[in-house]
Amino acid sequence: MASRRNGTLYTGVTSNLPQRVHQHRESLVPGFAARYGCKTLVWYEIFDEMLPAIAREKQIKAGSRAKKLALIETLNPDWRDLYGDLI
Repeated sequence: MASRRNGTLYTGVTSNLPQRVHQHRESLVPGFAARYGCKTLVWYEIFDEMLPAIAREKQIKAGSRAKKLALIETLNPDWRDLYGDLI
């Protein structure tokens, strides 16, 4: 999730991506994403099991901001909101 292009980034894991993105978009859950206005889904990965998803989340969070931006730019260079692709 991002606040805007090259803005604040939020990385998380969920078992229900459309529902979680909706919660972020509407600021229904207090926390980092709501505080910093991270409402745009700019990148995601799908996993069949939660443990590999959590491991990937930790890997991404441990990476530099430059790596996160490069990941988004590679797969979504226009920073298009991907939420519409989910619903």
